[in-house]
Amino acid sequence: MQYSPKNKGQKYILLTTLAMLILATAFLLTFKKEPAATIQTTHRDYAEIQAEGILHAVTEYDPISYHAAGDTVAGFHYELLTAFAREHGLKCDLSAEMSFGKQLEGLKQGKYDLIAYGLLATSELKDSLLLTIPIVLNRQVLVQRKDTTHSDTLAIANQLDLAGKTVHVVKDSPAMLRIRNLGDEIGDTIYIREIERYGAEQLISLVAHGDIDYAVCDESIARTALDSLPQIDISVAIGFTQFHSWAVSKQSTALLDSLNSWLETYEKSKAYHTLCRQYRLSPVIPNRSATSSQ
Repeated sequence: MQYSPKNKGQKYILLTTLAMLILATAFLLTFKKEPAATIQTTHRDYAEIQAEGILHAVTEYDPISYHAAGDTVAGFHYELLTAFAREHGLKCDLSAEMSFGKQLEGLKQGKYDLIAYGLLATSELKDSLLLTIPIVLNRQVLVQRKDTTHSDTLAIANQLDLAGKTVHVVKDSPAMLRIRNLGDEIGDTIYIREIERYGAEQLISLVAHGDIDYAVCDESIARTALDSLPQIDISVAIGFTQFHSWAVSKQSTALLDSLNSWLETYEKSKAYHTLCRQYRLSPVIPNRSATSSQ
């Protein structure tokens, strides 16, 4: 059969249109968004937590926050959280997660109701989270090996000596902001290396045994490590003593109010001060302003 130029042109247009329809369909299928129902973004507040009877919290696994001691579980933040849950008739489902980024993601997705360990109350955190009233006072310190020869070129005597040095921190550690600010203050670069596999306790051990030279962590954890690692030095502070708090989602305002109300009373109790002494933490000043860190 012979096709006229007109028939050939119509056939070409038909084939082109069909090809465009196939490509458009493939494009839509490729970039089709996942249904919103499959992404958990629900943030529970106190009423939903009470209804279930379970408070889902996340903390760090370290000598201060939460750890196993023989057949028992201990830790300042573990015991504080347990006291809050017990008084409010709740069970506590506590998870240990060393990555701060994963803690934030879990809170964002509704996996956790509360981040329950000492978070430094920075302006960045206040923009994205609701922080409780201060729970303890703490600061960041440099962990290094003691200078036994008095001629050790690695020894850091003050913050100015950190210029050009590399410090190690736990991945996503809030301490990174303070280290960067310190670099600006001394007018030089302090290099930061994030370590994903280890927590602060492991970084301190790496310093003690010469695997790395410097780490930055909470002073409370470093002081605990001194008992078993006397070769470390933690005398150089990275920052001032500051308030540390717990954190909840921006949508969990009633939970924040419940935590703050309980903390205001508990921090005046003998039990709270005994707990601080047990874990070598500095308690907040009684009768201070009850305003939230939010």
